[in-house]
Amino acid sequence: MKPSAARRILAGLALLAAGAAGAAERLTGAQIRQVFEGNTVTGRYTGSNLPFSEYHHPDGRALGHNRNLPNTDACWTTTEDAVCYYYGPPDKRRTYCFTIETSGALYVIRSRPSGRINGLARVEPGDPHDFSRKSGNWFCDGLISRALPHARLAKVALDGARARRSDGVLGRDGGR
Repeated sequence: MKPSAARRILAGLALLAAGAAGAAERLTGAQIRQVFEGNTVTGRYTGSNLPFSEYHHPDGRALGHNRNLPNTDACWTTTEDAVCYYYGPPDKRRTYCFTIETSGALYVIRSRPSGRINGLARVEPGDPHDFSRKSGNWFCDGLISRALPHARLAKVALDGARARRSDGVLGRDGGR
């Protein structure tokens, strides 16, 4: 498929998603975890049309690729109402949080707090691209790998985000 055709299709899907916002169901953090954990989220970013595909490993790793670049240190977790991703070592960590809406098999990924549509995706059962076998081995520190119960983990993530906002540092201490 030509890039221009793919862009038109993606733009049409974005318009459909935006127009169907009333019909879309916004997921809670617990629902996002239930859908994403142990499965692969595959889609395209709305601004660039670049692909992403990440297997959401139960241990907190996000295995796969983003914008055609392999993940080497990606981690994921959920908060009360969003999914958050952490990329990079603690001193250079980048943090991104998204709310998730679903309408049938389409998942609309919105940046938090702006609400801007960041991407459109589908969820593939399991690890169909074998990212677990192909990816390097890393562990998720800080918020994700401490094996906290999921409810407490969401609270820690929210408290950590508030603390980082108040001191002007995003993700520097891994939320601890």
